[in-house]
Amino acid sequence: QVQLVESGGGLVQAGGSLRLSCAASGRTFSSVTMGWFRQAPGKEREIVATIAWNIWRPSVTYYADSVKGRFTISNNNALNTVYLQMNSLKPEDTAVYYCAAGEFRVTPPQTPAAYDYWGQGTQVTVSS
Repeated sequence: QVQLVESGGGLVQAGGSLRLSCAASGRTFSSVTMGWFRQAPGKEREIVATIAWNIWRPSVTYYADSVKGRFTISNNNALNTVYLQMNSLKPEDTAVYYCAAGEFRVTPPQTPAAYDYWGQGTQVTVSS
């Protein structure tokens, strides 16, 4: 059984930075799609960024328009870990951030239903 554990959330002022980490255990991935989603109170869960990687080709990433140029998703295959570097944070980035993992796709899927495994979530709060 795959387990995903997020860390790195917290409270930060607008314009600040945070780095989220998601460590996967229970399985070593040679190919996988991993993503970060977020959910604010009263809103649906939405895609933030995803990355699809395997050992035979370069990684492919996708970013929501709202975070392009500010957030960067990356992975460390050896550690089975995916990261989300968040810069220039805005109050509207406030949400619970979830890590997700699913079957490898050439184009990383953007819908939650495409992912099989989820972390417990980590709160990110950006004050104005």
